[in-house]
Amino acid sequence: MTNPFFEEWATPFGVPPFAEIKTEHFKPAYEAALKAHEAEIAAIVGDASEPSFENTIAALERSGKQLDRVELVFSQLASANTNETLQGIERDLAQPVARHWNAIFLNPALFARIDALFQKRGELGLDAEALRVLERYHLDFVRSGARLSLADRERFAGIVERLAVLGTEFGQNVLADEQNTVFALNEAEVDGLPDFARAAAAEMARDRKLNAPYAVAASRSSVEPVLHFATDRAVREKVWRGFVKRGANGNASDNHAIIAEILRLRGEQAKLLGYESYAQYKLADSMAGTPKAARGLLEQVWKPGRQRALDDRAALQGLIDQEGGDFALAAWDWRYYAEKLRLARYDFDENEIKPYLELWKVVEAAFYVAEKLFGVSFVARGDIEGYHPDVRVWEVQREGRTIGIFYGDYFARAGKRSGAWMTSFRKQAKLDGAVIPLVVNTCNYLKPPEGQPALLSLDEARTVFHEFGHGLHGLLSNVTYPRIAGTSVVRDFVELPSQLYEHWLESKPVLARLVHCRTGEPIPQALLDRMTAAGKANKGFETVEFVSSAILDMDYHSAEIGADADISALERKTLDDIGMPEEIALRHASTHFLHLFSGDGYASGYYSYLWSEVLDADGYGAFEEAGDPFDKATADRLYKYVYSAGGSRDYAEAYRLFRGRDPDVRGLLEDRGLADLIPIEDGVAG
Repeated sequence: MTNPFFEEWATPFGVPPFAEIKTEHFKPAYEAALKAHEAEIAAIVGDASEPSFENTIAALERSGKQLDRVELVFSQLASANTNETLQGIERDLAQPVARHWNAIFLNPALFARIDALFQKRGELGLDAEALRVLERYHLDFVRSGARLSLADRERFAGIVERLAVLGTEFGQNVLADEQNTVFALNEAEVDGLPDFARAAAAEMARDRKLNAPYAVAASRSSVEPVLHFATDRAVREKVWRGFVKRGANGNASDNHAIIAEILRLRGEQAKLLGYESYAQYKLADSMAGTPKAARGLLEQVWKPGRQRALDDRAALQGLIDQEGGDFALAAWDWRYYAEKLRLARYDFDENEIKPYLELWKVVEAAFYVAEKLFGVSFVARGDIEGYHPDVRVWEVQREGRTIGIFYGDYFARAGKRSGAWMTSFRKQAKLDGAVIPLVVNTCNYLKPPEGQPALLSLDEARTVFHEFGHGLHGLLSNVTYPRIAGTSVVRDFVELPSQLYEHWLESKPVLARLVHCRTGEPIPQALLDRMTAAGKANKGFETVEFVSSAILDMDYHSAEIGADADISALERKTLDDIGMPEEIALRHASTHFLHLFSGDGYASGYYSYLWSEVLDADGYGAFEEAGDPFDKATADRLYKYVYSAGGSRDYAEAYRLFRGRDPDVRGLLEDRGLADLIPIEDGVAG
């Protein structure tokens, strides 16, 4: 049997030949790629000549291409189109792959070469980008245990391997509960749901072959319409409970013990490296710098956000009482009555805007913004296959040349974890000639029946723009070295390009392009006015559910956690300490907090969305000050210092070069409608 991972890909732009890639190809491909990478590392270490940038750092950048090719394809399939066999392979590979990287980062001879170059870096005559790559490699190795004693290196390696296994188990457990928790609903139970939500629920019932007209699963895209619109309170409650209890059902997918072990091991890992806590370790390489700085921003926003939520809570209870409801507002009621409050206060029903937010029109609008800002165009490529029939592919062009390939995977389905993310099948580089990036956006919107438009909420449309902002960060990357390409930046900077891009969705030129899916008419000005007026509705709720999750993350990773810790009790303590309103749930409860526990990417870093929100709110102000959302001079600086620069310079410096100054927190508070609840002093995010 031919394995496509053992051959050159004779496809347009060398994209993965998904039609040829089978599940059984991955294990042998991984085994061969790991061996090839080991040989490449051995050749670098065994080079008898004096270490140089070319024979050490550039050689490291050239190594592992075969492994990258397998790993980047496999990781996306394991997240977006998985099955039991793929999950088994994922579990089997977690430890060996972690062991492979440990052997590299903890190789004393390899680190000696890197350290020798680092110590005399000022004498090497490197350009700014090469110097940055050397510095990042040195820091990567130090933070991965390269300076530890032999015994500590062995323990550190064991921790890394175990964490890889636990993270895989955590993510698979959440997916299992999402897929296995399905609610069959009858006609009366879907009363109040808009047509688009009823159609999607009917489609799910057919897909799951249920003896019921409708069904919803325990994933956000499926649950949210029920919580917003279902008139049956008991239905809202059972669906809400199924959603928030993912990973906490006392079954084979329960994540409590996994979380406790992850937290204990992370704490030990940080102490081995000389840090007081895992939070201190993670934030040492961030814009925030310290847990104190990150938490300071969270607390600054928490107080007014909580007050706004408490004010709204009283108003929501008032609505219940006016309707004769003999019950107290509960978490499964909030979204439902918040919609009613929005309608009462602003005469705005979000369902009015949905016909103007047809998925493919929103995607086209995101493309339009990229063209206006950065001169980028998108050409549909029906001849390039995706990894699922739902995936669409575009060739991305700028200044007369192809700069990347963009894959859009937007619909929820079985075998796809919930949420939205950007990833790549290949990163941009110019080290040995131009290598164009292959970038993927993955979302989870309800798929309508055949022939019906996929209508988005305003929040879902923002997510399209958000993920596309990440996508542009990868597509516009214009650096030499893969280590600093695209989104290879610190966590509290990586959300800037994505969150900033959201602002253009509600700019006048973009809204003018979003026409009614059936009539082709533009959005009426009166509806736009009501939408704008209602823009800060429910911001207290949104702030509380997010910031509470970020504070929980910081608490978990700032404390010493024992392996037998009661995770539910620790979560409850944090919420009690901050005065969490009982009527609002964490956006991500511990047992399904994939950001924190399916890997370490956002561990001690969930705050970064808020940190980046300071940057994006302040950054969009540059266009507002220019009086044009597509001001060329501002867009050129944004391209040069943010979207195309990857990690080629210090992140605070990059922001200052774009904006002309440090960021100001006022924009964030004003965007969230909280500025009137807190005295705002001049200052920056940090």
